[in-house]
Amino acid sequence: QVQLAESGGGLVQAGDSLRLSCVASARTFSSHAVGWFRQAPGKEREFVASISGIGTSQYYAPSVEGRFTISRDNAKNMVWLQMNDLKSEDTAVYYCAARPAEHYGLGYAFEYGFWGQGTQVTVSS
Repeated sequence: QVQLAESGGGLVQAGDSLRLSCVASARTFSSHAVGWFRQAPGKEREFVASISGIGTSQYYAPSVEGRFTISRDNAKNMVWLQMNDLKSEDTAVYYCAARPAEHYGLGYAFEYGFWGQGTQVTVSS
């Protein structure tokens, strides 16, 4: 069982940066790939970024590649999502998710069995 808790969301202006954090409670955190997903009002949850269990591989949605960076520190059971050059369309609730595998899968929400409660990111234009 893995419990996840996100933090770091807030209200920012377009062009600003924000860093989201996700802390996990798992004895074998390095054996879990982690993904970030987001859900805007009235829209389906969508994939943002993911990272392999040992952190050597990352995968990004085209809409955020080059602006967002996912990273992790397994010694601290932490994963971060650095978001730069934020746009109004990045406004959403951001969720951290984990799956018990080294590989991060294909970016589908159903591949992840453990989810945090989410943190709100609002970007004003």
